[in-house]
Amino acid sequence: MSEMQTIEARPANPELKELVVEASRALARLDARRLEELALSCQALSRDLETLKPEERRDLARQAHEAGTDMAVYARVLDATRANRNVMRRLQELRAVRLEYSERQARGGATAETQSAESGRWGGEAEVAHGHD
Repeated sequence: MSEMQTIEARPANPELKELVVEASRALARLDARRLEELALSCQALSRDLETLKPEERRDLARQAHEAGTDMAVYARVLDATRANRNVMRRLQELRAVRLEYSERQARGGATAETQSAESGRWGGEAEVAHGHD
């Protein structure tokens, strides 16, 4: 089933609370495809706000109010997920630097002792490591 068929199979205007709960579940499962579908649904909802009738706007306002707590929880989950992603990215970067350093050592490049001796000769590790003047 294609993404468009999946999106079309769902109600045109699901309750906001349902969207938030489903987004939380998809995030917990790391279901990127479902999160993308939900993002498209939210984009469509945002795009259609201009054309809503007054009673539809009132209904949407009610839904937003009812989904407020769930949306706040989802926002915190997103923040934590973003922070975890940043930690994982940083760990990967550090691992890559270590691998590069180990490969240099294996090829006979600078060792920790020679780098330490050089940094002492040139005025400290921070100066050599970061290139500050």
